[in-house]
Amino acid sequence: MSRELTDQHYMEVALTMARRGLGTTAPNPSVGAVIVDDRGVILGRGWTQPGGRPHAEAEALVRAGDKARGATLYVTLEPCSHTGKSPPCADAVIKAGIARVVVGLFDPDERVAGRGIKRLQAAGIEVVENVLAAKAHWLTLGHILKVTKNRPFVQLKLATGRDGLIAPGDGEPVWVTGPQARALGHLVRARADAIIVGIGTVLADDPSLDCRLAGLEAQSPQIIVLDHQKRLPERSKVANSGRKLEIAPGNDLGNDQRSDLAELLAGAADHGLTRLLVEGGPHVWRSFLLSGLVDEIVHFQGPDKVGPQGLLAFVDEGLECIDQNSVFEMVDRRTVGSDKMMVYRNRQSMKAN
Repeated sequence: MSRELTDQHYMEVALTMARRGLGTTAPNPSVGAVIVDDRGVILGRGWTQPGGRPHAEAEALVRAGDKARGATLYVTLEPCSHTGKSPPCADAVIKAGIARVVVGLFDPDERVAGRGIKRLQAAGIEVVENVLAAKAHWLTLGHILKVTKNRPFVQLKLATGRDGLIAPGDGEPVWVTGPQARALGHLVRARADAIIVGIGTVLADDPSLDCRLAGLEAQSPQIIVLDHQKRLPERSKVANSGRKLEIAPGNDLGNDQRSDLAELLAGAADHGLTRLLVEGGPHVWRSFLLSGLVDEIVHFQGPDKVGPQGLLAFVDEGLECIDQNSVFEMVDRRTVGSDKMMVYRNRQSMKAN
């Protein structure tokens, strides 16, 4: 195997490590790191720990121990070079005697911004940049958007019947998809820092908005309710979840919805959030879609029709407004149990730095 393919192989492993931390590392990005010797043996693996520390490189170095000397470090994001609540990772890499560092993505954070790479090179370490950069970019997009545009990554999730309609609420959740698709939906929740939902959905369904996957219950995201008229019932599950988050200026949506949403997302970024999941309902989905602030759409579609009582996903428009929107590109389509899952990504969001 060529060195280029070898680098890509181990960077894939590092990306897999990074995915383990999604939804748990805010305000820091979720980073993955792998240390490999010249025989191809993995000496240590690491990913950003809950709350953002320790960093991935530090975790991998601890696991590798003295064997790290002379080895190659694969890391999805440029090692930090500044002192915060922990020492710079670049210094730890140098001290460990790493001979070569393969980096997925340049860190646009002004506290790093190439300084980590320069520090490694100044210490005589060979540095290879931009390996699987597009994948690393997408995985780290919440961090990138937070430091460059003062907003988190925004993911919109919806579930419809085969006819493209959503089920109206009647006080209890109505399932249009099967258990496997719902489990995958809970994994999407676990990877979010917070869920955004409209007060209409809360009043109609009284949802818990938690993660109910075994072992991931603690990764239930915080909840932002768009409720400028303060109609949230005191006895609702959201109000009693202990996870409700107030974002100034009051979680409002007025006439200038793009401006309101931009302000809301800026407030979320100020709270350290990097990944937001928009769970509905139709008015909220429509507002986000029209705002141009959606980076990804995850659509689960059940095998049965909802029927005439169903609602259009975007108030007065159906799913065609996604398919006909040139901003989005379908990047994944798969069968999940008895259901289908389609994933659309914003073309602009996919562009690496």
